Amino acid sequence: MRIAVAQISSCGDPLKNLELVERFGQDAAKGGAELVVFPEATMCAFGNDLYPIAEPLNGPWANRVREMAIGLGIVMVVGMFTPGSGHRVKNTLLAVGPEVDNSYDKVHLFDAYGYKESDSVEPGTRPVTFALNGHTVGLATCYDIRFPALFTASAGMGATINIVCASWGAGENKIEQWSLLTQARALDSTSFVIACGQADPTTLGIPRVGNAPTGVGHSAVVSPLGQVILQLSAEPSLAFVDIDPNEVEDVRLKLPVLANAHSFLPPPTQSDRATDGASKNGRGLL
Repeated sequence: MRIAVAQISSCGDPLKNLELVERFGQDAAKGGAELVVFPEATMCAFGNDLYPIAEPLNGPWANRVREMAIGLGIVMVVGMFTPGSGHRVKNTLLAVGPEVDNSYDKVHLFDAYGYKESDSVEPGTRPVTFALNGHTVGLATCYDIRFPALFTASAGMGATINIVCASWGAGENKIEQWSLLTQARALDSTSFVIACGQADPTTLGIPRVGNAPTGVGHSAVVSPLGQVILQLSAEPSLAFVDIDPNEVEDVRLKLPVLANAHSFLPPPTQSDRATDGASKNGRGLL
C-alpha cells in the first residue's frame, strides 16, 4: 500500500486551505498513493475563532473534499471542525474517498501546557476505524497519542494501521516527545502508525499565535516494531511511503502484546476501602 503524508501549514481561511488539499491531493494521486493523510486542523489553523467556520459533515467544505477524493480515486484523511453543543466545535477527522466515508471526533482534548482546548472543543466518545482495500485503519488526533488505550482499542477492532493527525504545540523537548510517542504507540498496538502533523509555520515566516498549537512538522511513519520508516523535517512537504499491512499478522505472532494484555480489577469500592483501613489499624486481622 502506498501512502502519502501531506505535511501542510494551514492558515485561517478554509477556502485557501481547500486549495492546499487539492494541490497536495493531486500530487499524491499522481505519485500512486491509495491514501493521503493531512494534519489536524487542515480546515483552519488553531489560533483562530473556530466556531464561525465549523460546518457539518455534509457541508460545503467537507463535500468539496469528498469530490476531490472521489475524482482523484484516492482516500483522503483531513482535519476539520464540525458543530458541537453550545458555543463549542468538534475536532473532527474526515476520511473520504472511493467506498470510504467516515469521521472521528477527537476524544482527548489538549488541556495542557497552558492551553485549554476544551474551552472551545467538545470531546468525542469512541474509537473509529474504516476499511481500506481489505485493511482496517484507526483514527486518532494529536493529544490522543499520549493515551495508549485508544490505539489498542483500534487494534482490537482490527486496525493494522493507526493514523494520527496533529497540530503539535511547540516547546522544549516537544519534538522529541512527539517522535517517542509515535514509536511507543506503534509498539503498544503492533500496528503501522502514520503520524501527519502541521508543518512549522515559522519556516514560512509566519509567527506563532500565542500558545496555540500550530505545528512543528516532523511527521513520521513507524513500523509495528517501532522502526521509523519515514521522518520529515519542519517544512511543508509531501512524502510517500510503501507499507505492507499484512506484515502485522506476523508481528503479532512474534510479539503478542495485545493477546497477552491483562484486564485490571476495577478501583476498590467504598466498603473495600473501609475494610482496608480497618486492617491497617490492626482491626479485622485473621
